[in-house]
Amino acid sequence: MTTKLILGIDEVGRGPWAGPLVIGACVLNSRYDENDQEIASELWQNELKDSKKLSAKKREKLEAEIRKKAKAFALGWVTSREIDEVGLSEALKLAARRAVYQISSEDFTEIVIDGIQNFLKGTEHEGKVTVLKKADDKVKEVSAASILAKVARDRYMIELAEKYPEYGFEKHVGYGTAGHKRALELYGPCPEHRRGFKPIQDLASCHDCTTKKGNRAEQIVAEYLEREGHKILARNYKTKYYEIDIVSATKDHVYFTEVKYRKNKKCGSPLEAITEEKHRQMTFAAECFMEVLGRKLKGKHLPSPILAAASVTGEPQELETWFEITD
Repeated sequence: MTTKLILGIDEVGRGPWAGPLVIGACVLNSRYDENDQEIASELWQNELKDSKKLSAKKREKLEAEIRKKAKAFALGWVTSREIDEVGLSEALKLAARRAVYQISSEDFTEIVIDGIQNFLKGTEHEGKVTVLKKADDKVKEVSAASILAKVARDRYMIELAEKYPEYGFEKHVGYGTAGHKRALELYGPCPEHRRGFKPIQDLASCHDCTTKKGNRAEQIVAEYLEREGHKILARNYKTKYYEIDIVSATKDHVYFTEVKYRKNKKCGSPLEAITEEKHRQMTFAAECFMEVLGRKLKGKHLPSPILAAASVTGEPQELETWFEITD
């Protein structure tokens, strides 16, 4: 009796706005007869299913089992830059080849790919392939490949969040959520964003326009403060943990000004933009900046910090108001 060994293949990361595409490939120790009846498998394999239907904790547990007990497995990675260069369709083929060619052809007799596209068309493995919708929930080897790819990609995105904390990658792992969209509107794309994707192109264009208007608004406020006798200490001051639009000083005070640009006066008052959370962030930023300033002054008189807000409106832009924020 001849036995079959299945190499399961599944992808993770086809649709996100950021991060890599990852394809998992896995051969378990299960064997099948000519009628596709399973001859033998280990009990834990019965827990395998589509990675999206498992909790993160369960995926982590099963991923460890797969790595320890599978006959063979591999991951094929394609970066966001490569996706932009070759397109998503070619990226899927590239990732599949990178995964499969890490596995010896002696370890499998057949290949099952989740979906409707044969990523291995045109290779020596083409004739071994069966494409199957929902294979990640029907074929254990494909489920295992799905879990391997999902866990690996999620870990990568969590690590990426430490490098780019403003985007919240640890929460949405690169997918197009409302929070991700808002971060792109505020900060524009980072190197991990797929610039070939239309949503990223649109949001990047919007951010560039907003940034130019914001910079002009800050310049208008800075010029006003200088006319009022302020010395500008910093503009668009950023650290990993906070940012300040304008820091200015007089003899007795250091002012931390949040600048808001509004297309017209119907868009709400600038004070409405200073929410409780924003006020907390501004206070934290001011405290951190004053601590740095205190070290520079080395015991000299340290002016007291004051939070402020400014509103610039219209086209062409004009200063509407600047005021101190009181608790």
